Amino acid sequence: MSTERVNPPDLSPATGFSHAVVATGTRIVFLAGQTALDADGKVVGDTLPEQFERALTSLLAALSAAGGTPADLARVTAYATDVAAYRTHAPELGRIWRELAGRDYPAMAVVEVVRLWDEEAMIELDGFAVLP
Repeated sequence: MSTERVNPPDLSPATGFSHAVVATGTRIVFLAGQTALDADGKVVGDTLPEQFERALTSLLAALSAAGGTPADLARVTAYATDVAAYRTHAPELGRIWRELAGRDYPAMAVVEVVRLWDEEAMIELDGFAVLP
């Protein structure tokens, strides 16, 4: 698999995401939305960064189980119940991302939602990856 991150110079600088990802490979993995659920199905974490870390860990675990790595991610969408809080915590969320997934950023979007399936959840991450 190969990926090319495309960030045209005439667009706003891409910080923590890529404007476009061109991926070639033979398998596409669609990743279900992951919140901060533990193994017992309970939401864990009292803060957005804690929940983000758990959701990202779960997303990456699903990707790994399908044979992929964080560098294979082509697209991730973050559904947040409070985009203002997401922006406030963006530096910490970025640090968590880099620690768990590295610096090969996928194309990303953050969407504010009224609530998530699990009422206590503040964040949900889904996406897809392209594997060799």
